[in-house]
Amino acid sequence: MRRKVLLAVIAVALAQAYAAAEIADSAATGFTFKTTLNLQAPPETVYQRLLGVGGWWDSDHTYSGDAHNLSIDPRPMGCWCEKLPNGGGVRHMQVVLAMPGKMLVMTGGLGPLQSIAATGSMSFRLLPADGGTKLEITYAVTGYLPAGMSTLAAPVDQVLTQQFTRFKNYVETGSPDAASAPKK
Repeated sequence: MRRKVLLAVIAVALAQAYAAAEIADSAATGFTFKTTLNLQAPPETVYQRLLGVGGWWDSDHTYSGDAHNLSIDPRPMGCWCEKLPNGGGVRHMQVVLAMPGKMLVMTGGLGPLQSIAATGSMSFRLLPADGGTKLEITYAVTGYLPAGMSTLAAPVDQVLTQQFTRFKNYVETGSPDAASAPKK
């Protein structure tokens, strides 16, 4: 009995620390990814770490193969961009709203969504919570795909869940990889 209670307490604690990402809705014309993270850092720190995307995004999900080529310019019309060799580049998203420590909203299509004329709105809402930050992330995507946009919902969910798990690790430990993060 005690073991079951202990396992239930651990499960609740993990759920609060790593809120499950989800596809909130999905249809032929689009889908919405949502997740909430509880971070042990103040909103201003979380916001600054978010802007340092090259420090936490996985290089496997870049065009250049190196996440350090990513940057976010946090002002209206600013770019979430990636430098490519020989002067090339990629505009992943464009900043439409920047409220330091409170909210960041960008529009565009990440990765393969660009080649199918899809677009989306990704918002980051930062709220003070229990001495840290509650970060609400929403990415609403729309576009055309013959098989329906809903076929991309699960792969996008998987990639973004991985990225934002890395982000949480980065904010709280200084390393995006849980295995290499120093123990507190």
